Amino acid sequence: MKVKDFNFDLPQELIAQHPLQKRDESRLMVINKTSSEIQQKKFKDIIDYLNPEDCLVLNDTRVLPARLLGVKEGTGGKMEFLLLKRIDINHWETLVKPGKKAKIGTKFIFGNGELKAEVISISEGGSRIVEFEFEGIFEEVLDKLGEMPLPPYITEKLEDKERYQTVFSKQIGSAAAPTAGLHFTEDLLSKIKAKGVKIAFVTLHIGLGTFRPVKAETVEEHEMHSEYYVLNKQTADVINETKENGGRIIAVGTTSNRTLESIANENGRVEEKSGWTDIFIYPGYKFKIVDALITNFHLPESTLIMLVSAFAGQNLVMGAYDMAVKEKYRFFSFGDAMFLY
Repeated sequence: MKVKDFNFDLPQELIAQHPLQKRDESRLMVINKTSSEIQQKKFKDIIDYLNPEDCLVLNDTRVLPARLLGVKEGTGGKMEFLLLKRIDINHWETLVKPGKKAKIGTKFIFGNGELKAEVISISEGGSRIVEFEFEGIFEEVLDKLGEMPLPPYITEKLEDKERYQTVFSKQIGSAAAPTAGLHFTEDLLSKIKAKGVKIAFVTLHIGLGTFRPVKAETVEEHEMHSEYYVLNKQTADVINETKENGGRIIAVGTTSNRTLESIANENGRVEEKSGWTDIFIYPGYKFKIVDALITNFHLPESTLIMLVSAFAGQNLVMGAYDMAVKEKYRFFSFGDAMFLY
């Protein structure tokens, strides 16, 4: 299967640079994968497509303000650090720009000296293992000094950090937001609960690999990045109960989808579990547990558009994307959404 088969022409002006004032006022394309019928709604209308016996599964990961701007000790040269993975309480794997100025033993200062760093080692891929020096709680220092690591296609500054967090974000550790969840408001979630729809949470900490382009010519050659997930017993019980009662499992976002499909057995049941997943879902994949999917509009030739195509059919999805371009839907992280069922 060719990667270029998932390409489409996307005008630059359709890439959303900022979130809407009201989260649930974004547009919603509703796609029935059985009848191929497509409807155009507002996101707040999603409640009309949910049934009382359904279960909405949300990813409660919270984005780290993982972009740090500092200076090199001694020279004052400006540096940018991006936190990738925590190794222990004060050691992190990071990306540093410009890398040539971040040799082993080099020290850096952030803010007014509340945070300092020293490069301990350099990996084969060029990332730096950094030892941080700080007083107090690292997350609080980071919250004060760090910026949101917005995707490379968003060039405008985000005024309010919370707009790149879901209203239900809880578990800190993600390099990117689970963007399908950005459309939900607390009021909308309350109305969904009041309708009798169950709401369950999984955690998948999204890595920067989600933004890396697929460089292989064929889909099958691509190596998927690995991400950490957690599904607790309470969530497992709710999901299994929903399945047993004939309700639908509705994944909010490709991250929730990948977590569920990584854990589910062939009978569509899950159990309490945590670990790393590098599951790659593309056309031909047989879904074990997910019955419906809420997701944003993704990059051309991305693993995300391949997952959506696996769920609803490549021709239907690519046709829907062509319609979205013609109808001037907003794309990517701060863009509009689709509901596929």
